[in-house]
Amino acid sequence: MQSICYSKLQLYALFVLRVLIGWYFLYEGLAKVFTPNWSAYGYLIDSKGIFASLFVRLAENPTLLEATNFINIWGLTIVGLLLILGLFSNIGYIGAMIFLLLYYLSHPPLLFAEYILPTEGSYLWVDKNLILLVTVAVLMLFPASRAISFDNLLFRKSK
Repeated sequence: MQSICYSKLQLYALFVLRVLIGWYFLYEGLAKVFTPNWSAYGYLIDSKGIFASLFVRLAENPTLLEATNFINIWGLTIVGLLLILGLFSNIGYIGAMIFLLLYYLSHPPLLFAEYILPTEGSYLWVDKNLILLVTVAVLMLFPASRAISFDNLLFRKSK
């Protein structure tokens, strides 16, 4: 199998993409940290699609809702930091994909699905969450964390 070499420009582009997605997650987490009494209740209760009953049950159970809020707030923040720093990038990528998949399943862009919370447009099956999910998966498959990252410093192989 041949080794593929990427140009510096390609690696920097992957780096920038990783940092921007990390910023998105970090900001979403911190916005929730600094919003008094933030809760996922409204988002969960408004769920549609085949897993709607699961998300509604999370919203209706105070203990599960509290756990969901904690995981959302701190999970988004930690995933964002991991991606920005390029520290344990694969854990960050997997965390990002899990969040994005859950958000997609909670609010799938279906025909005739009407949500209380405003959406960013009219979509059919493909929305921002799905696009970000695939983008993060692609980043995980490419050497995005080998460009500029703490992973590069921590896990550098001795020659």
